[in-house]
Amino acid sequence: MKPLPKKIYLASKSPRRRELLRQMGIEFELLLLRDQTPRGPEVSEIVLPDERAEDYVARVTLEKAEFAQKTMWWRKLPVRPILAADTTVVLDGRILGKPANEAEAIDMLHSLSGRTHQVLTHVAILHNDKTFQLTQRSDVAFAAIPDQVIRTYCATSEPYDKAGGYGIQGQAALFIQDIAGSYSGIMGLPIFETGKLLEQAGIHIL
Repeated sequence: MKPLPKKIYLASKSPRRRELLRQMGIEFELLLLRDQTPRGPEVSEIVLPDERAEDYVARVTLEKAEFAQKTMWWRKLPVRPILAADTTVVLDGRILGKPANEAEAIDMLHSLSGRTHQVLTHVAILHNDKTFQLTQRSDVAFAAIPDQVIRTYCATSEPYDKAGGYGIQGQAALFIQDIAGSYSGIMGLPIFETGKLLEQAGIHIL
C-alpha cells in the first residue's frame, strides 16, 4: 500500500524551491521568516569573519530551520517536518551573495565571466528531534561574457534575489558552458539529495 502523503513546512521565500518541491510531489505549507523586525532579520545572512563557504551555508540553513521550528511551537501549529535550504556562490573561496544593487551585480558577473565557480546548496530537515542535512556542490563554468551583455542582463530584475547575481533557470543560462553537479541544486534545492533526506525523515515520495 502506498504510504499516505505527508505535508511539510518550507522555511524559504524562494519561488524556485516551491517549484522544485511541487515537481517532487511534496505537499508543503510556507513558514516564512521575517526580514524586517525591530531587531533586524530573524536569521542574519551576514558572513562571519574567516567563515568558510561550506560552514556559512550550513549555519544559515540550520538557523532558518531551527527558528522556523520554534515558530511552529510558539504558534501551536500542527507538528510537521521543517525543510530549510540556503544556496551560495563561491569563486576562489569568496562568497558571492545576493547583489544589493546594479553596480554590485555587474561586478559579480564580471568576476564570474570566463571562470568556473562553485554553487553550494545546504538542505536541512528537522523532524522528531532529529536533523537530516547535507551540502550539495556543483561546478559551473561561464563563458566569457561581453560587458554590454552583462549590463543588459543586470538591467533586468533577474539578478537581484539570487546568490551570485544570476539565475540558471532564466536568461543567465546563455552564459553557462558546462555544469558538473545538480541543475536543481544550482536553482536552490537538489532534487535527488533532498529526496534522500525526506526518505530518511520518513517521508516517502513514491
